[in-house]
Amino acid sequence: MKKQNFLKGSMILMISAVVAKVLGAMFKIPLTNMLGGVGMSYFSCAYSIFLPVYSLTVTGLSSAVARMTAHSAAFGMYANIRRIRRTAMLMFAAAGLVGSAAVYLLADPLSRLSSGSSEAAPAIMMIAPAVLFGCITAVWRGYYEGMSNMYPTALSQAAEGIVKVAAGLWLCGYVSSHSSRLMAYFPQITDVRALSAAAGILGVTLSSLAAAVFFALAGAFSRAQHGGESLLMERRDIAKELALTALPVGVSSVVTNLTSMIDMWTIIGCISRFGCGSSLPAGIPDKDVPDFVYGSYAGIALTVFNLVPSVTNMLGKGALPCITSAWAARDKKALAEGTSQALLTAALLSVPAAFGLGVLAPDVLGLLFPMQSEEVRLCVMPLRLLMPGMVCLCISFPLFSMLQAVGRTSAPLKIMLAGTAVKLAGNIILVPFTGADGAALATSLCYAVILAAAMVVYVRASGVRIAAAPFAGALYAGALCGCGAYLAASICGRFTASGIVRTAAAIAAGGAVYLLALSLLSLKKKAPRTICHAVQNV
Repeated sequence: MKKQNFLKGSMILMISAVVAKVLGAMFKIPLTNMLGGVGMSYFSCAYSIFLPVYSLTVTGLSSAVARMTAHSAAFGMYANIRRIRRTAMLMFAAAGLVGSAAVYLLADPLSRLSSGSSEAAPAIMMIAPAVLFGCITAVWRGYYEGMSNMYPTALSQAAEGIVKVAAGLWLCGYVSSHSSRLMAYFPQITDVRALSAAAGILGVTLSSLAAAVFFALAGAFSRAQHGGESLLMERRDIAKELALTALPVGVSSVVTNLTSMIDMWTIIGCISRFGCGSSLPAGIPDKDVPDFVYGSYAGIALTVFNLVPSVTNMLGKGALPCITSAWAARDKKALAEGTSQALLTAALLSVPAAFGLGVLAPDVLGLLFPMQSEEVRLCVMPLRLLMPGMVCLCISFPLFSMLQAVGRTSAPLKIMLAGTAVKLAGNIILVPFTGADGAALATSLCYAVILAAAMVVYVRASGVRIAAAPFAGALYAGALCGCGAYLAASICGRFTASGIVRTAAAIAAGGAVYLLALSLLSLKKKAPRTICHAVQNV
């Protein structure tokens, strides 16, 4: 089994994460164009119910297995590694089976609880097996990552993304084009969009199955290493350590995903009870308004919102070893430098993206979702209101990792609970008056509270002082970036340029102004250094 050094392994995982995100966008954007706002409501309801169960059973499992595997590998205890893998497989396959069964059997009541009807139940049933396949895949990924071999993880992510795009879009398209014939087999379903959403989400399940099959084949052809046969842990001790390591991370991840469930319940519930405070396109039946608003918001605005945080999330992994080493060595200088590099890099990446997306929201959404003009019109203002929250979320990710590095492992969970309470209160107060705009504003308030609390706790725990001037400079340069993009888009609009040309010119102009502003503010030298540091430690 070929091992990579830290830098090479990090680059492999970073590239695979970018590829996976691109493939995810290639799946979600065309799917939204096919399903529309109401269809995406059924899809998003199923996904929002699936995510907490998946997070509880899967999230943290890879890191737990990887940690125990790496520790045994350091002492040549390869027989113990195989026992760890087998124990984890049995333990978490059983947990995954229970999770899949629970999601499948509770599909109808969960659908009625979330959307007020059973139309989302088929989609929930179709995604239920992904919990089991995800657990199996997580064990294999943790095993290979613990052996310092990142290629299987990267290749499995690529296979997963390819199958999701191909199978999900084909199945959704096939059901949509043969709806009259297929609906006869499902008399309990009254809306063909519910059946199409179930077909699309089946692609997610098939992609997780493809990843599990990939690892099964990889394991069959890999050569097992031998050694340390007399140094074996008791299975009970292995199971206990796996649970103690994986469970806190899983619980924290469940709390993180509560914001999407809050949106699902409050947007549909509040609009059903109080109506929608924002203007809606004509021709939408009253009974479809809650699903239309939620589906448009979740399928379009939140999809674009999550693009940048999914990339900057990797900075947390990069910050963890650096801050851990500095904290253990009581090296205040290295601790301060590592903190500044991680946080400033997150700001330098997220701030211009936030200003750019805010300014170009109609153009970007129109290009990504050309077949859903009414849904796009509804999502322009929510996307703009989400941008401050996006910046706060991007900076919070490395802060959470650094809190764990300095021994405050429970702090992220408590902070996320406080932010979730703000999100719930904000949605309940704002959604009845402003619809999706209120949900977006509540999200930004939620992540602003989370960032402020995480910053205060980290500064107190670490004793590090974080200079505000570089972040103010990044904010100023980002504002100039937005101005440059706006001017370029306006000039192109006067010459009746196409949407693609106008958007490309605006992005190029905004990027050029941003780099120039960084140079004038003496941040240009810091930006590449912090970005390179993040890439090295992803």
